Amino acid sequence: MSAPTSDEFPLSPKLGQLAALAQRYSRPSNSVTQGGHVRTIAAGHYTVTGLSRHVRLGEFVAHRSSTGVHLGEVVRVEPDVCYVCPIEPGEPIGIHDVVIRKGAFRIAPDDSWCGRTINALGDPIDNGPALSPGPERRPISTTAPPSMTRSRVETGFKTGVRAIDIFSPLCLGQRLGIFAGSGVGKSTLLSMLARADAFDKVVIALVGERGREVREFIEDTLGDNMAKSIAVVATSDESPMLRKMAPLTAITIAEHFRDKGQNVLFIVDSVTRFAHAIREVATAAGEPPIARGYPASVFTELPRLLERAGPGAEGAGTITAIISILVDGDNHNDPIADSTRGILDGHIVLDRALADEGRYPPINPLTSISRLARKAWTAEQEKLVSRLKALIHRFEETRDLRLIGGYRNGSDPDLDMAIKQVPVIYDILKQTPGEKPALDAYADLANALKAAAGGQGMRQRG
Repeated sequence: MSAPTSDEFPLSPKLGQLAALAQRYSRPSNSVTQGGHVRTIAAGHYTVTGLSRHVRLGEFVAHRSSTGVHLGEVVRVEPDVCYVCPIEPGEPIGIHDVVIRKGAFRIAPDDSWCGRTINALGDPIDNGPALSPGPERRPISTTAPPSMTRSRVETGFKTGVRAIDIFSPLCLGQRLGIFAGSGVGKSTLLSMLARADAFDKVVIALVGERGREVREFIEDTLGDNMAKSIAVVATSDESPMLRKMAPLTAITIAEHFRDKGQNVLFIVDSVTRFAHAIREVATAAGEPPIARGYPASVFTELPRLLERAGPGAEGAGTITAIISILVDGDNHNDPIADSTRGILDGHIVLDRALADEGRYPPINPLTSISRLARKAWTAEQEKLVSRLKALIHRFEETRDLRLIGGYRNGSDPDLDMAIKQVPVIYDILKQTPGEKPALDAYADLANALKAAAGGQGMRQRG
């Protein structure tokens, strides 16, 4: 005989609440029996009834259709419906299709993943064998380690790029942004930095990249370094959900290696396209824009991603993050650029005017800053760099005056020195991706200045 229902014997309000709680917690929260049905379908999202009591914002659901099971993320929850953004583009969705709760999306990184190229879902896309799961399944959306438990950033390292090693040196565990407009050379500089020898592992997130460039970056740029690298790829034609997930999957893999005591280089190209993907998802969920079309969730997700990089707890390794920021219209006060600059530990500015002159990488040494440079410089190096910046500033601010012939040699000793030495400094800062990384940038600079001084002395004696 079946038990009487609440419809047959109405319960008091308090007993009804207890009965509802008992029913809610009588089964595990991750039970696969918690399901609902598609109610409405719109461009970029669909709504589901029957799941609002069970799902949480950011959790995943599985949608069963005629072509199989497809994932989606809950982006909005209301009392009677929840909004879901499909993970895969072009997913066939029908009214009354079954939707089942899956919980937080997790991956299980493993050391055997090195040398592989995967998508944002953690599946291989390099025609290689299936990936072996690691011992621990990690959610891709999590929080950074508590600030007071993290170790301090103390140790500098050489990138092999002379303009950075001299003017904006980096430390293990630092977070650096590369700011530039389109076509100035961000990806090229990132490829040069990926060859640094200071890291045990390299994890790269290629977000919104052109599909043809993926193999070029992995096979030509990384080359032999791919053996210690993992690339997470979401190309520009993939759904905004996959482009949003790619950096989260990549940082989760980097955290796996950091927790094992290794020093990891984490590269994102670019965080601007990550922000664009968040904007698309938030707009589909009905979130209003607050700054030049960007909703508030963009400025919440950016620090949550970037703060996960950095040093781990005492005894753990580090994640050194190098993030590229696409500056729309070369406007460095763009909301994403401005917000990201305040989170990072330094910024490298690529100047289009320098690229037009043929100076690669087109790093502007006067506007590029590393907030941890003093931990990497010696006292003598700091004095030298300060003097070099003063000479470069003097050289640039008098460029127009010298071009019209308004300066006479000998009028200003500092400017005379700048005119002699700054072109030499500019020449030594030039590097192409095919060159070997510089082992000692200061020695290269000193040798170039000595050679230039010697040549000038010989010409004067002649």
